[in-house]
Amino acid sequence: MPLLRGGRPLKRWRWVGAFSADAMLCVASARVGGVPLSWWAIWDGRELHERTYRRAGPVRLTPGRAVAPGIELALAEGAGVETVSPHGRQYIATRKQGGVEATGTVLGRPFAGRAVIDDSAGYHARATAWRWSAGVGVAESGAAVAWNLVDGVHDAPSASERTVWVDGVPHEVGPQAFAPGLAGVGGLAFTALAVRSRRERLGVFASDYEQPFGTFAGELPVAGPLREGRGVMERHDVRW
Repeated sequence: MPLLRGGRPLKRWRWVGAFSADAMLCVASARVGGVPLSWWAIWDGRELHERTYRRAGPVRLTPGRAVAPGIELALAEGAGVETVSPHGRQYIATRKQGGVEATGTVLGRPFAGRAVIDDSAGYHARATAWRWSAGVGVAESGAAVAWNLVDGVHDAPSASERTVWVDGVPHEVGPQAFAPGLAGVGGLAFTALAVRSRRERLGVFASDYEQPFGTFAGELPVAGPLREGRGVMERHDVRW
């Protein structure tokens, strides 16, 4: 994909979120018009550790692997769910993987959990806003579940990126309403444990971002009631 198309700069990122009963974390690397940005965050059950870099920094994301300070994970990646959508006068694309096995070490301790992986790229409109939720859990039926729910991008009534995985099988689901204040989505209620947020303005670029880690209770489409759930909610309003 060229760095510029129809007057819009290319945005590209990979985000990995991994969740277990002991820790929750994210590692990400992005480029906006060729300018690099990377970050990581860990909720260890007591406090939030995080760092953002205006460069690639020590974050390394390669197929099957996520490395950052305090984080070293192997990821059992698969094919994922791919979506391409119009956005403004151009287009955007994404590939989501849910319920990916993630093993390794976090803050020097063994980690075994499951992950959601977001690979996205495109020529987003100048003003873009979305609400997003990604997580993993166990249904009351005993099935392993994961989800990716969104409003604002790739959210058409059909052929969307909205996906619920049940024992590894992806199912597209219909639109799910986001509660005010990131209190939940669809039939899921969310309890925030730690919040990663960032607000910045750099020339023509402005971003207002909030992504709490937390727990979920309630019911998922296709999967039914949850026995347990962990993951993130996200609000991002950006001009780029």
